[in-house]
Amino acid sequence: MPEGDTLFRTAEVLRSVLGGRRIVAARGRAGGAHVERLAGSTVTDVRAQGKHLLIGTDAGLTLHTHLRMHGSWHRYRAGESWRRAPSTAVAVLDVGDAVAVCFDAPVVEVIETRALAIHPALRALGPDLLGADPDLGEALRRLRSTSRADVAIGDALLDQRAQAGLGNVYRSEECFIERVDPFAPVGAFDDATLRRLLATGRRLLDANRSTPLRTTMPGPDGSPPGAGTPRPRGDRLWVYGRTGRPCRRCGTPVASTTSGPLARRTYWCPACQAPRTGTLPDG
Repeated sequence: MPEGDTLFRTAEVLRSVLGGRRIVAARGRAGGAHVERLAGSTVTDVRAQGKHLLIGTDAGLTLHTHLRMHGSWHRYRAGESWRRAPSTAVAVLDVGDAVAVCFDAPVVEVIETRALAIHPALRALGPDLLGADPDLGEALRRLRSTSRADVAIGDALLDQRAQAGLGNVYRSEECFIERVDPFAPVGAFDDATLRRLLATGRRLLDANRSTPLRTTMPGPDGSPPGAGTPRPRGDRLWVYGRTGRPCRRCGTPVASTTSGPLARRTYWCPACQAPRTGTLPDG
């Protein structure tokens, strides 16, 4: 599932293609959202809200997509061959000399722009960590909800109702950076630790908002992620995707397992992130 930084870049690309342009033709998948209603309108806004992408128009309608695991947005020049089968397109916006195509997104809907504030999924989102000034205090309050006290912190960080934008890569990376046991319940941590996790998540997302070469480690020259000399490919993440390889801090083999309601894979160092009061799941 694309994380907040990926959606931020997707919105920027689509804004450069669609922003201020008149949609000359639009279509969706048969039996799906009525994307054709956008034809003839002008795109006024393209933005990401957490992992949701919103394309607003002067017709008072907004195209809302959520890519989940397999969806993606592409841009093409007029007449250019698509890299995916047309049968998998769920939304097509043609502005004459360019076309934006959404493939395989499970959530595609055209809604009245004025209704965005009461949209169930959007209204429930926590502060967007890639927003201009995310309210980390509100994100902390949501993490502290009694309903999450017994939830593993690694799973709570994926809950978009607490804070929007974090995904599987970042939850493993920030728990490692802050030396947090990802399986310990939220209630086992003090506010200072939770604030550090939120701030680190915000910092990592922000550092990667302009590059697809996601990096969470300092540069070779000691510069923060996203600044200074870039790290070589394959040497950019602390623990994610490194099962069995030596921890970059202590040399202990990195461990991984699936956990939580979404059965997502967590990566951690058993030495640097010593178990607290969490229970390691089977698997």
